[in-house]
Amino acid sequence: MSKNTNQKASFWSRRLILGTTISGAAVFFIVGIIFWGGFNTAMEATNTLEFCISCHEMEDNVYKEYKPTIHYANRTGVRAICSDCHVPDPWVHKVVRKIQASKEVFYWLTGKIDTPEKFNQHRLELAKNVWKTMKETDSRECRNCHNFESMNPEFQKPRARKQHLNAFKIGQTCIDCHKGIAHGNVRDQLSDEELEALEAPDPRYIREIPEMYKKGLQRIEEKEAKLAAQAKAEKAAQKAAEQAKIEQAVAKALASKGQGNSVAKPENQASNINIDWNKAHSTDITIFYPGTASMEWVLGRKHGGKRAFTKGDRCVECHGEETADIGKNIVTGESEKDLEPHVIPNKRGSIPVTIDASHDDEYLYLRFSWENAVHQPVPFVEGGKMDAKNPIKLAFMIATDEVEYADRAGCWGTCHADAKEMPFAPKKEVLVGSDLAKRLDLNSGVTKYLKETRTKIELKGRRGKALGGWDKLKDESDIKALQDAGKYMDIVRYKAGEKIVEDGEILAERIMHGGQGAEVEATLDGNIWTVIVKRKLKSDKAGDVNIEAGKLYNFGFAIHDDYTNGRYHHVSLGYKLGLDNPEAEINATKQ
Repeated sequence: MSKNTNQKASFWSRRLILGTTISGAAVFFIVGIIFWGGFNTAMEATNTLEFCISCHEMEDNVYKEYKPTIHYANRTGVRAICSDCHVPDPWVHKVVRKIQASKEVFYWLTGKIDTPEKFNQHRLELAKNVWKTMKETDSRECRNCHNFESMNPEFQKPRARKQHLNAFKIGQTCIDCHKGIAHGNVRDQLSDEELEALEAPDPRYIREIPEMYKKGLQRIEEKEAKLAAQAKAEKAAQKAAEQAKIEQAVAKALASKGQGNSVAKPENQASNINIDWNKAHSTDITIFYPGTASMEWVLGRKHGGKRAFTKGDRCVECHGEETADIGKNIVTGESEKDLEPHVIPNKRGSIPVTIDASHDDEYLYLRFSWENAVHQPVPFVEGGKMDAKNPIKLAFMIATDEVEYADRAGCWGTCHADAKEMPFAPKKEVLVGSDLAKRLDLNSGVTKYLKETRTKIELKGRRGKALGGWDKLKDESDIKALQDAGKYMDIVRYKAGEKIVEDGEILAERIMHGGQGAEVEATLDGNIWTVIVKRKLKSDKAGDVNIEAGKLYNFGFAIHDDYTNGRYHHVSLGYKLGLDNPEAEINATKQ
């Protein structure tokens, strides 16, 4: 009997694509699952923290650096391990990264990085590879956890808010600013060309500012303005109450002497500058101890805000709310920026100052008041006082936008790294023996000067060059042209002990030439210093800045407290001064 050739094939024998049977496909499928499961399990096993630090090269080097950082321990308990930052989340990119890691395994096999010394020798090379990859991928691994669109500026410091806002607009990515946050930072080992290329904005990364970010920014600005107004009102009320007590005590004293109930100020409060300070506008500004921070430092690679500053952002926009913290870090020597090599023990890092500003048709009136300091002897000065004649000195500068950087930094633009007592100050024999000694007064060292008066300012310090440009003075004709164009800073300085008022300008150097003059009074009432300045609005003398309604002027001031001198002062950031101008932080209102 013949076989039935028309018998129907079993289910498992049915043919699929390319002649494969269902049973064969099932076998392949099961084997694939087992293979994939094993492959994926093995790949995920290499993503654990335990695997990453299983060799002493990692455990003894980068792991030790990572443990003290916020990525290891923080208030929320969310820990980012090695793979979170170094392995992409998308599967295809993850496989590519694993293949690339074979090169690092080769380093391990050949002993290229098996000691801390060898590791540090190759650290920059390894870091540059990571930075380059993150730059090319718009910091993809950072964005595994962090997302621009989810940021709430209400929980960020003003500096962070500003920088993230800039990042949206110009195309910055995380790694541009956040190098070395989990391991030792070797950013400073990059050449300037490498650094500029690596941190340059990329138009591909420009983002639309999320509505959530805009609303958060609006809420925090409104909240801060409300708190500032509240604090100002409380301070004004406290001040009024204190004044009322003083006047009441004076009236009582006079009455007891048979002088009736007339009220007069005690002698140390008498003032010849009589205006109604109730009509003045009051501003609270915290000045801080800057150490050796100069314009070269501001424009240099160690300043994280260099990019924002050079494109026009004002210092106060990023640092206005943190000057007290900055001053504390610098004055104690705790700043990682190493800006104070000569620490004065217990010196305060900041001084809250109230400035009341007013004007009439002829004069500008400024009243500065702040708490006196407890004397802290300077250990490297005989007698502990740098300037024993003057317990305090106060100086302020005014400039137009004609002066470069004045619109952002105020008087900071006059401070250079080669000025006297600064890190690159030239030796006295160099100054006295220079050709410039005929044109500049160098007897007491290099004073403040403006960048515009020099042919070049050294910012990078390559091949051991000194920062600054004191010896690169332009020709006299160029200096005169700057003077005629109003490119100078007007300065008024008062020495309380000697009761000396100095008026001058800063251009090629600081010159106290008299100018239009200013009337200044200073009193120490209890524990509060008060310095009142009366200055003409307009002058026909060279070096004076005329102040007119409808314009904004750049303003900065400094206080030498506790008998200090030179760079050991407290300074302000750059602010705006105006007459009846709500856009000005120091808004002098009409009497």
